[in-house]
Amino acid sequence: MNHSLYSIDRTAHAKIVVLALIFATAVAGIGIAAHSSAGDGLEQTRQVSVIKAGKPAMVASDTEITVR
Repeated sequence: MNHSLYSIDRTAHAKIVVLALIFATAVAGIGIAAHSSAGDGLEQTRQVSVIKAGKPAMVASDTEITVR
């Protein structure tokens, strides 16, 4: 049995390519189906809101003034 991809015949290469294409198509199809049927309410396309930046503001967590 030969375990090298360089010295196998043409039909073995064709089988590998066909299987790779089948599995890649299956993975892509499952991914597209899972993405489009996810109705969990996390879609952002319908609820997009733009927030504009206002003027800079100082935020302090302590309201007491310390005099030193």
